[in-house]
Amino acid sequence: MGACLGVPERRGSGVGSAFSDSSLSPTTKNKPLKEEKIKWKSDIPLTEFQLTRKRNEFWDTAPAFEGKSEVWAALKAATDAVSKDDYSLAQAILDGAGISLPGGSLVECYDELGTRYSIPIYCLSWPANLISATDRDSPAEFSEPVIIDPVELKVKVRISLTGLDVKLNLNSTDTISAAKKKLAEQEELPNDSRQRWYYGGKLLGDRTRIGEANIPPNHLIQCIVNILEFDIIQTQ
Repeated sequence: MGACLGVPERRGSGVGSAFSDSSLSPTTKNKPLKEEKIKWKSDIPLTEFQLTRKRNEFWDTAPAFEGKSEVWAALKAATDAVSKDDYSLAQAILDGAGISLPGGSLVECYDELGTRYSIPIYCLSWPANLISATDRDSPAEFSEPVIIDPVELKVKVRISLTGLDVKLNLNSTDTISAAKKKLAEQEELPNDSRQRWYYGGKLLGDRTRIGEANIPPNHLIQCIVNILEFDIIQTQ
């Protein structure tokens, strides 16, 4: 694994953030994946259920960031292999996708074009202060979510295609994914379109429930709509 891939190196590492970017600074670093789990402590103690949901939300939204979707898919597969302590498989996946690790860790990765990808620590290992869902001494706010009766909510969504603000009647238990479908039906959006919802500059994950997003009345959700285009090959 000492081969020079000529990938760029970027100073500064957003260990806890999900993003990718490009740099023009050359480097020759590419180390094998380290067979060790990163030790860390969460600012707010989480249960295994809450951390798993946080991980799912990251992988649901990661392809929306800069970078190739196939590279994100390979990083997800490598991360899953690491969670099972199968480092040989993880390394094979990284090699097959042309992904290099300057520090030997998935917190900083580069593809063959020099685009930088960052996997947050909480996707790579469990925190030292993980709490049990049955721990009676844990604070109520750290316990599993309690299912409550849905509350009707009215939200405003600004659609990038038209620039218009539309109103949606939703339930607090509706997921962002379900709300997107309701918006597509109500506004008759193209079938080949893809929606990304932002509130306060933050991308809302498809599995997030409307009630969990804590969006005050009359506040605006930005909906970026992209039309998926496919090349049609003519056959004789």
